[in-house]
Amino acid sequence: MKNLIRKFFVNYDRKLYNDNKFVVVSNNCWGAEVYKRLGVQYNTPFVGLFIFGPDYLKLLSNFDYYLNSKLSFISKSKWIDKPLDYPVGFLVDVEIHFLHYKNKKEASLKWNRRVVRMLETKNKNNYFFKICDRDLTDNEILLKFHQLPFKNKISFGLKNLEIKNHIKVKENQNNSTVPDGLKLFRCSFRYIDIFKWIDSGILTNSYYNRLKYFLKVI
Repeated sequence: MKNLIRKFFVNYDRKLYNDNKFVVVSNNCWGAEVYKRLGVQYNTPFVGLFIFGPDYLKLLSNFDYYLNSKLSFISKSKWIDKPLDYPVGFLVDVEIHFLHYKNKKEASLKWNRRVVRMLETKNKNNYFFKICDRDLTDNEILLKFHQLPFKNKISFGLKNLEIKNHIKVKENQNNSTVPDGLKLFRCSFRYIDIFKWIDSGILTNSYYNRLKYFLKVI
């Protein structure tokens, strides 16, 4: 029964928000879940990966430069002092942790293909930027993120920030950060209508949206 109810809500969401001309830029897998839910192709290379806060802010601060730079790979991360079982990409001086990729070839092919697809969307007003307080992202980074000259920005964190479009969430991981990208996506419905934001640029919520959260059909 629950699967049938979830299918109904998924299909209804896809009828409401069936435009795939948006680009989600996210520091982790949160953004990929938006595309999955709506059943549209990834118009972004920020899928199946995560980026540490300082690097993510650096990338966003010079977004066009980094996204037009050649991706290479490194054998050791400056952020993690242990061997990693996934490829770590390198854009000039920014690390891209391809957590859900088997090897460099797969990561490179999908990154480059999706960058090309993303850059077909010229209007930055159709880009939606998300950050959260994971992976060395402190309040200073969150505040600087909101100072970036992009129209559509949203942040999630355990602490309240007196700033527009920052969402304080109760769900957490070890009382230190918000949950991982997938779990954060699911609990986001408790606070905002993600698809309404993607559709209109307006952050709001609705009974319909909260119903999906409480029925756990995300």
